[in-house]
Amino acid sequence: MSGHFPTGASIVDDELVVDAEVLAPKLGLSVEALKENMRKGLVTSIAETGVDEDAGRARLTFRYGPRIWRVVVETDGTLVEDPVAVSKEARASFVA
Repeated sequence: MSGHFPTGASIVDDELVVDAEVLAPKLGLSVEALKENMRKGLVTSIAETGVDEDAGRARLTFRYGPRIWRVVVETDGTLVEDPVAVSKEARASFVA
């Protein structure tokens, strides 16, 4: 299965992919810095598949240091931001 949604997300080999141009600014990075930090393993992600009433949806969480961007991918490919609160202590513990 593959496809591209007009929202900056696509499905490639049955995996959801968010375009770097969409993700980078959400983490406060340029596209080039995003790619470099991904290669270094400093940008991480978690994908969760919806079940029951959330079947067909997915929630993606991306982290870079204290920055977190979480988004729900609706069944039609629409990206809906799902805000995450980060404590001051967690932000302060990040050393760039």
